[in-house]
Amino acid sequence: MENKKICLISLGCEKNLVDSEMILGLVKDKNVDIVTDISVADIIIINTCGFITSAKEEALNSIMDAIYSRKEGSKIIACGCLVQRYLKELKEEIKEVDEWISITEYFKFGDILKKYLNEDIDSSLVMEKRLVSTPSHLAYVRVGDGCFHYCAFCAIPLIRGRLKSRSIKEIVDEIKRHVKDGRKEICLISQDLSAYGFDIHTNLNELLKEIAKIEGLTWVRMLYLYPSEISDELIQTIKHNPQILPYFDIPLQHASNKILKYMRRVGTKEEIVELINKIRKEVDNAIIRTTMMVGFPHESEKDFNELLDFIETVKFNHLGAFTYSREEGTKSYDMNNQVPAKVKQARLSKLLDKQKWISLSLNKEMIGKEYDCIIESYNADENKFYGRTYAFAPDDIDGAVIISNNKNYNEKIIGTMVKVKITEADFYDLYAEFI
Repeated sequence: MENKKICLISLGCEKNLVDSEMILGLVKDKNVDIVTDISVADIIIINTCGFITSAKEEALNSIMDAIYSRKEGSKIIACGCLVQRYLKELKEEIKEVDEWISITEYFKFGDILKKYLNEDIDSSLVMEKRLVSTPSHLAYVRVGDGCFHYCAFCAIPLIRGRLKSRSIKEIVDEIKRHVKDGRKEICLISQDLSAYGFDIHTNLNELLKEIAKIEGLTWVRMLYLYPSEISDELIQTIKHNPQILPYFDIPLQHASNKILKYMRRVGTKEEIVELINKIRKEVDNAIIRTTMMVGFPHESEKDFNELLDFIETVKFNHLGAFTYSREEGTKSYDMNNQVPAKVKQARLSKLLDKQKWISLSLNKEMIGKEYDCIIESYNADENKFYGRTYAFAPDDIDGAVIISNNKNYNEKIIGTMVKVKITEADFYDLYAEFI
């Protein structure tokens, strides 16, 4: 009998990707083929994002594309954040989807797949059986789920609930498995990584100390650190453990104290500046990445200009930005003084334009320096490799290192770590040659 074919479309962030990998883990040892073509799949699983308007639109478009592109008799299963947030409405509006699985019902996932595959499948998602889909040198490790901050603009607590941390032992054991499999870069992720352990009477600093003891570990990267939770002890642990990359991903959202207060963010601009200065003083070659939001209710031209001045002063290595999305259920949804869409978009363009010149000036400071670089891909037409140093995260936000193949290497070096020397700099990418 021919194997059943499953196509899984994973949308949104890396936290969602881990869920998708656990879903695939339910069937990895079964008589099932995992495919990427919707039109040949017997089961199409769409793991949705529901964070902001653009993500919701992408999720709905993906569901409709699956409906119109699937073969006769195939089944569609929709799950994830959008489903968690709008389960009742989706069921009423889109009848063509066979199963809607909210996040709180993931314990049923195996039973639902069993119904369509006629296979003996575990009932719920298990991290240990996850089918890791990232390249062989990389793995994301989710240390917890949910968030307790309730920022005025954010729907994550409405979708994922309160903070739920995994135990240090469970996390360390998972990382050991990845290292044993040859993975060189471990990215620790959570909705709020820096809050790790608050609910189980430990903290991120203690977790990192245990992770640093793992033999054979090459790189540990942390993604999303809430600024008010970055302690002096955490900074020192990063400073004194070379496996823990000096890469600080600190989404700040804004620099106007007025807007930060409306956003219900903890801390002030002055405290943020003090923190960043401390990091740069204590940690050599620290990389600072942030995320900013423009167009939040009550944001005046003066507030926006304060933000522009702030990024000019602080000079972030990497900065992502997006316009405020008005999300029902959040504290900001009914706020007065909503900013018009055209104004939001104009401010976003102006912010990103200013940042690209800052990024360029900081990138130029790397010219002539040598770095360890993970090789990720090869372009045969250009005879160039693409990779990342510690300064670039693997989430397609920061940029890449483009390496001229001056050593006549072949594709066998993909997934390995090599030494490169930076020769040129662009707004987001660096150019290098092999040493």
